[in-house]
Parts: sequence; structure tokens; C-alpha cells
Amino acid sequence: MNKSKSIFNKFLSFISEFFRKFLVLLKKNPNYIPFVMLLVSFLVYSLNLTSVSNTTATVQGKGMGLCEFAAMLFSILSMIALLNAFPKRQKPNYPMVVLIIALFGIIIFADITYASRIYDTLVELGDKIKPKQLEEYIKTYNMIYTHIALIAVTAVTVVLEPLLAKLLKKINTTVNLEETSIGEIELVDEE
Repeated sequence: MNKSKSIFNKFLSFISEFFRKFLVLLKKNPNYIPFVMLLVSFLVYSLNLTSVSNTTATVQGKGMGLCEFAAMLFSILSMIALLNAFPKRQKPNYPMVVLIIALFGIIIFADITYASRIYDTLVELGDKIKPKQLEEYIKTYNMIYTHIALIAVTAVTVVLEPLLAKLLKKINTTVNLEETSIGEIELVDEE
């Protein structure tokens, strides 16, 4: 019983130390928060690119391929801009932040245009669409709006990054060491 409590206490101390180190990392580099959000949104889109391409090939709506290309291109460009927007231990580069927000606007516009082409096809063809194609269209449509939501959240984290940095600095991540008493030390002169 005592051994299991000891293992559990070690596990809890490991978890608390992990989170403490993670918070220290975020305090030093608060720009990791928007970058991870942007990376997640990019992965959601790029891992579903086959579905998007299949939908583009079957729907063949006006400008769908261009919207797909723009979303990928500007996602990559926004990652590069984000790395330059928040240099280490310096003030944010505000023109780059404005550029990032503009890139996010282009991505969201391309996604909305793409989703509207899918919606128009669903309304126009209606019952003529095969069930398997309908399933793919709906999957792509839902993924596009998920991507829009993730980009919007990323934009909010980019804009609020200086505030997040200030809030993270207020979190106490110091380690409390137990005070140990050595006792009296006698100094003896050797002759």
C-alpha cells in the first residue's frame, strides 16, 4: 500500500514538473501558441486535401481549384510571416501581424467561396447526386468550415499574443525547494 502511494506521488510530481516546464517554455516563447494553432489548421486542411481535390474534380465549380490553391499557398506564407512577426525577446513586428491577418482574410474568403460552390452544386443537382459523392461533398463542406473556424481562432491568438505574453509572465513557475538545515559547522584551526 505504501509503495503504491509512493509510485502515485512520483507520477503526480512528474506531471506537475512537466506542466511547469511547459509553462516556462511558453513564458519564454509565447508566439508558440498562435504558431501551433496555425499548424493545426494547416494540418486539418492538408490531411484532407485528397477529399478537397476529389470534390473539386467532380463539382468543377468556377474557381474551385484556385480557391484550393490559394488556401494552401497562403497557409504556408502565413506560417513564414508568423515566424517573423514575433522575434525573440523583442517587440512584435506589427506590419507582419497586419500581413498575417490579411493572409488569414484571403484564406477565409477562399474557403467560403469554395464552400459556396459545393452548396450551389448540392442545391442545383439535389437528388441526382450519388450517395457516395454526396457523402464526400458533405465531408469536404464540413472540413472547410472547420478550417475557417481554426483560422479565425488562430487570428485571435495572433492579435492577442502580446496580452497572452503578459498573462503568462504572471504565472509563478518557480520551484519551491525544501529548506534544509545543516546544523552548526565547527571550524577548527589546524596547526
